[in-house]
Amino acid sequence: MSAAPSFDAPTVIGLKRDGGRLPDAAIDWVIEAYTAGQVAEAQMSALLMAIFLRGMDAAETARWTAAMIASGERLDFGGLARGGRPLATVDKHSTGGVGDKITLPLVAVVAACGAAVPQASGRGLGHTGGTLDKLESIAGFDAALTGAQVAEQLQSVGAAIFAAGHLAPADAKLYALRDVTATVESLPLIASSVMSKKLAEGAGALVLDVKVGSGAFMKSRRQAGELARMMIELGGAHGVPTTALLTEMSTPLGAAVGNALEVGEALDVLAGGGPPDVVALTVALAAEMLAVAGVDRIDPAQTLADGTAMDRFRALIAAQGGDLGAALPVGRACETVTAPRGGVVTRVDALAVGRAVWRLGAGRSGPGQQVQHGAGLVVHRRPGDPVAAGEPVFSLYTDTPERYPAAMAELEGGWQVGDAPAPAGPLILDRMAP
Repeated sequence: MSAAPSFDAPTVIGLKRDGGRLPDAAIDWVIEAYTAGQVAEAQMSALLMAIFLRGMDAAETARWTAAMIASGERLDFGGLARGGRPLATVDKHSTGGVGDKITLPLVAVVAACGAAVPQASGRGLGHTGGTLDKLESIAGFDAALTGAQVAEQLQSVGAAIFAAGHLAPADAKLYALRDVTATVESLPLIASSVMSKKLAEGAGALVLDVKVGSGAFMKSRRQAGELARMMIELGGAHGVPTTALLTEMSTPLGAAVGNALEVGEALDVLAGGGPPDVVALTVALAAEMLAVAGVDRIDPAQTLADGTAMDRFRALIAAQGGDLGAALPVGRACETVTAPRGGVVTRVDALAVGRAVWRLGAGRSGPGQQVQHGAGLVVHRRPGDPVAAGEPVFSLYTDTPERYPAAMAELEGGWQVGDAPAPAGPLILDRMAP
């Protein structure tokens, strides 16, 4: 694409601000110019807010996605083979949740079942954690892989988790900007962000984990279904079979929330234990990935029981310079929240927990900020669990204790103890396919 001199940022911003439709050439120009540093951060912030408020139609979203893909390279793993047969590649993307460490055990499970997973990942966005932030809490782990290194690792290990910096670089800049301009929760921006990276990474098939609930960007099933449909259609248009699971995110996944804490919990799952909800979602997504990739299925749960998934995870971490023998960081300061009365925990709100963990230092409030890898929160009592007065419900960890008042304020009103448990709903709400 070449920059079109007939466009300028104020004109493009004004067109969308007033509810107009952005022409293809305007989208091509603004994405290229922003990537090249010719559109200022303040101008792109204004355009993102205009899109957030005014939306984009299906054609605009498709063009925005294509322009972001064209801003960088597109990987191709079509030449990979194993045992004389083409190596099936498949990936998963989550729209973001609280305690969502599923990628870590999942890629290892799918690799142990015979498929290969090129997992281009990002950093935390808003109150949701990022896979790279979690993995970089492992000493020595390096996410900066070239396309050739990814291909080599897919062949040898069956999985690679890497920064998407050279893929859709326009999105990398927009992703960070959306995080700090309150423009995250926009269906077209979410769909184009997800699919530009996923289509550029070269996987042959894709499964989407679209979160629904208080801790998700999509608060309702209708909204989540609309986003899933949008992304499924974008995948199909680019020749990548795409399906989606809509999954519950009103309560955090598992007990650990925060970068290193979640790595520890993922290791528990890979060792054959871990929280039942994390295990169940890992196995369900693995089965969906293997089905959409056309791989003769080994039981994904068996790879957790027999240790083959753990072997793959250890090989992946070692291949990327990580040292699982080194202790994971833990915040130097710890505060405990206890139950004010006996009874049953009836609610633990995912958004309240996610925002508390963000306040503790596990997330960012500005582009490029360093996160505290040891900051986070452990949920000791989940909905349905009995609790006695004075028993711990949460433990909060941080290196900066002055953060505690803000974190405690986020938790206030975000959990309840009652006399009887609320009825538990399903973890997987729906499956969507073309």
